[in-house]
Amino acid sequence: MAEKTQTGNAIVETIKTIVYALLIAGVFRTLFFQPFWIPSGSMKETLLIGDFLFVNKMAYGYSYASCPSVIIPRFGVDIDAEDLCGFTKGNNTRLFGGEPERGDVVVFRHPVTGRDFIKRLIGLPGDKIQVREGLLYINGEPVQVADDGTFDEIMAPQGPQGLRPRCENGPVGDGGTCIKSRQVETLPNGVSHTILNIANTSVDNTGIYTVPADHFFFMGDNRDNSTDSRVPQTAGGVGFVPRENLIGRADRIMFSSAGRSMLFFWTWRGDRFFKAIE
Repeated sequence: MAEKTQTGNAIVETIKTIVYALLIAGVFRTLFFQPFWIPSGSMKETLLIGDFLFVNKMAYGYSYASCPSVIIPRFGVDIDAEDLCGFTKGNNTRLFGGEPERGDVVVFRHPVTGRDFIKRLIGLPGDKIQVREGLLYINGEPVQVADDGTFDEIMAPQGPQGLRPRCENGPVGDGGTCIKSRQVETLPNGVSHTILNIANTSVDNTGIYTVPADHFFFMGDNRDNSTDSRVPQTAGGVGFVPRENLIGRADRIMFSSAGRSMLFFWTWRGDRFFKAIE
């Protein structure tokens, strides 16, 4: 009888340990850092498919979007941040934290779908943003750009979704070299980063977007392969992003996998461990 009691106590203790661990992990993820796995190429070459990073949630303070979303389609789990903290949504404010800065790489909730996106912050409240012939204008002034060679990668399926890169020299067959023109873009506050060009597209020439109060304008660094604020929400884009939808700032890549899963350690990229995001 004593043995059964000990076994029962051991099971209860194990369950309690698991519950405590989950609670601690939930609090940690809600308040401090959120893991993020790069699923697409919209931020190349700053971020590659398979980069794994932690998002600094303390940088901009907290809102309903700071609550974690747990989405595991394989097991039918779809718990959204709004399900947990939606009662705080709607006032478009944040608690604590600092102001986002132009050039930050930010994770935010899509204003319509609620899915997490990662893009570069280009437009602040009140800014006028326009793209003409592929060149970004902020408040009527063109940003500085300098040619910086090309970004080359092998044409092959990338990441869990098996996405294939788009190429400026395309179409390119499997195993061929996919090439994009690369430039260094410098924003008005001095932040510099690389951008890529694939082709002349509709978002290379836009109207003037005036960013509303308490909203932000985001663009991907892979300019011709990014769904971002250049396309309004009514047309399937991102549009202007409310302040309360910001989740946090991406500061550093922890590691990066060139394979179909981050668990395939033999595919990890040796040059991207703890790499700063610029």
